[in-house]
Amino acid sequence: MASITFKNNPVTLLGNEVSVGDQAPNFTVLANDLSPVTLADTKGKIRIISVVPSIDTGVCDAQTRRFNEDASTIDNTEVLTVSMDLPFAQKRWCASNGLENVKTLSDHRDASFGESYGVLIQELRLLARAVFVVDANDKVTYVEYVSEATNHPNYEAAIEAAKAAK
Repeated sequence: MASITFKNNPVTLLGNEVSVGDQAPNFTVLANDLSPVTLADTKGKIRIISVVPSIDTGVCDAQTRRFNEDASTIDNTEVLTVSMDLPFAQKRWCASNGLENVKTLSDHRDASFGESYGVLIQELRLLARAVFVVDANDKVTYVEYVSEATNHPNYEAAIEAAKAAK
């Protein structure tokens, strides 16, 4: 498993670590209207799955904005931002920030995504910061488990992986 810290304190990740070349695990999360969303709902598209501890923090806000902006330049690509935030909070955040190219999804109900992708922080019931790129055939083409949850991911590497995915 990836070794992750949160504010420089080691944390325990639950679930299965995902690697490049794996078939992307399925999951069920909630959209802002409380409807269920699965990986299959975006089949045929390249997915940048941006995982954040909480949309209302500075780094998470910046990460979501950055992928929103960069994804608009990549054809057939969808950005999914997943956190444990309630769908209502995600909806409010999106409305107040005017983001159009990213879907915020809540894993708060079942932690299905967190366990499937190995990013559920046991001690905090938050998700560790990570980025996954999944191609149109549901193969994982890029993985980054950010070693310190308060740090930024490698945006450029994730965007290049999305551009290279088919």
